[in-house]
Amino acid sequence: MDLKTYLSTLERGGASALATSIGVSISFLSQMASGSSAISPARCVSIERATGGAVTRRDLRPDDWADIWPELFTDDQSSKSTPEPQPSPQPVEGEAA
Repeated sequence: MDLKTYLSTLERGGASALATSIGVSISFLSQMASGSSAISPARCVSIERATGGAVTRRDLRPDDWADIWPELFTDDQSSKSTPEPQPSPQPVEGEAA
């Protein structure tokens, strides 16, 4: 789930508690959630831990998480992102190749 959605599910004071637990101000947390401030790799780990995995590093950095944390990349994901190689069509007998 993205950070903005996660924050919207929290009860009153929850966003402030999250900000405190990851060592940022509530305004900076809001900027990260809106996308106006980049989220560093280290901060992504803190957010993932503080949210109990509800917001993952993959959610926070969808474009480069596999480059930053290759250990999170599994065979299951590689088969989803890389199309299966297709065999070359074989010429039909009697046709020019």
